[in-house]
Amino acid sequence: MAYYFSRTLDCPFDEAVRRATEALKAQGFGVLTEIDVQATFKTKIGVDFRPYRILGACNPKLAHEALSAEDKIGLMLPCNVIVQDAGGGRTEVAAIDPVASMQAVVNPGLGATAANVRGLLEKAIASL
Repeated sequence: MAYYFSRTLDCPFDEAVRRATEALKAQGFGVLTEIDVQATFKTKIGVDFRPYRILGACNPKLAHEALSAEDKIGLMLPCNVIVQDAGGGRTEVAAIDPVASMQAVVNPGLGATAANVRGLLEKAIASL
């Protein structure tokens, strides 16, 4: 089973970040965290890296459902979405598949919530 789904866009990196954030918002997600991997690598270890951003996406209603079913599931939240320079003026946006990432959790109550989150993330990526 693949652990993510993605789409490559013909647009600059910053535009892809903006579009991904808007697409997530349209599906009920907010971006709680934003990690600029390129800047972090440069600052912390002096390494040049392609533009790469990790967006921590959270749908509060579904996060509440998941935490109510499994108190340790916060270890897997928020759902990560990456935006990375794919070269040639193209940018890839990819989202974690929460169903795949939660396979190690033995809790039947999480299945429907994970599937719901997966569907919303798939719609966000497809809409880009």
